[in-house]
Amino acid sequence: MALTIYDIAKIAGVSIATVSRVFNNPDSVTESTRNRILQIAQKNGYHPQAFAQALASKRTKSIAVIVPVLSNYFFMEILSGIQDQLIESESELVLVNIMSGVDAFQQVQYQVKRRWADGYILISTHLTNEQYEELGSCQIPIVLIDDYHPNYDTVTTDNVEGAYLATKHLLDQGVRNVAMISASKLSAPIKLRIKGYKKALDEFDLFDESLIFYGNSDYRDGFSEQNGYEAMIQLLDSDPQPDACFCTSDIKGIGALKAMRERNIEIPMICYDNLSVSRYIGLSTVAQPMQQMGSKAVTILLDRIQNPSNLRSNVTFTPSLAIRDSFVSQS
Repeated sequence: MALTIYDIAKIAGVSIATVSRVFNNPDSVTESTRNRILQIAQKNGYHPQAFAQALASKRTKSIAVIVPVLSNYFFMEILSGIQDQLIESESELVLVNIMSGVDAFQQVQYQVKRRWADGYILISTHLTNEQYEELGSCQIPIVLIDDYHPNYDTVTTDNVEGAYLATKHLLDQGVRNVAMISASKLSAPIKLRIKGYKKALDEFDLFDESLIFYGNSDYRDGFSEQNGYEAMIQLLDSDPQPDACFCTSDIKGIGALKAMRERNIEIPMICYDNLSVSRYIGLSTVAQPMQQMGSKAVTILLDRIQNPSNLRSNVTFTPSLAIRDSFVSQS
């Protein structure tokens, strides 16, 4: 993690004013102290000008992004939008990966309390309302992506509408026995996607909760290839076998496709996300603009840093359908 001028002062055992004098009026500081501070700065890759600017503005010139899993394709596409937008600013990007097996809230709170960045973007952390309220006591700009809380700036996609679009498209093609491959019931986006799935089926009086398949693996809250594979096996083993499937993420859809190919069975399937890889494997999906979400979050956060008293910004993108090879009409 990058150090701030306040950290430099602490490590050197001097006041912030002394660090300031090293970079602005070096002759007023003893040679030994000056050299010690400059060595600390050089070791951590900072230039005197950056320190001086940070001190003057009381800012670190960095934005921290906290993500649950850096290897997840969904997060990587959002990060691409964040990085592209930050190129146009003077802020640096700092990535923080939440470790599995350790309380997520404690990790997020630890990072935010240390104030190593001017602001934080939290991607799919899905803390409880109480935890978000406690985090607010840190009084530092935070933007949530793929989550919502009224006390924060947020950037999301309409998950209910996305799931509704996918399920309704299947129904409009004459399919009636439509299953759903879900992730964990506790996942915030899944609760909304189940709601959209149910909304479409209720219009035809067809909703059947037994047609929701969850898989067994809980890694990444079930948003994994393995979980999608397991859920599709369950679906194909069910009697009667569903005629089509709404799969709640492209990653799960990749596993589901493998299960269908192993069984030499193909049923229409529409997934969710529209990852870059989906275009190359012909995966029909609900498209959410992940790079735009990342870019918008940066714009909102930088504005919040400059204008702390602004009204909250809650941006919800509208999803669309991208129909490809994994959907074959049976009508």
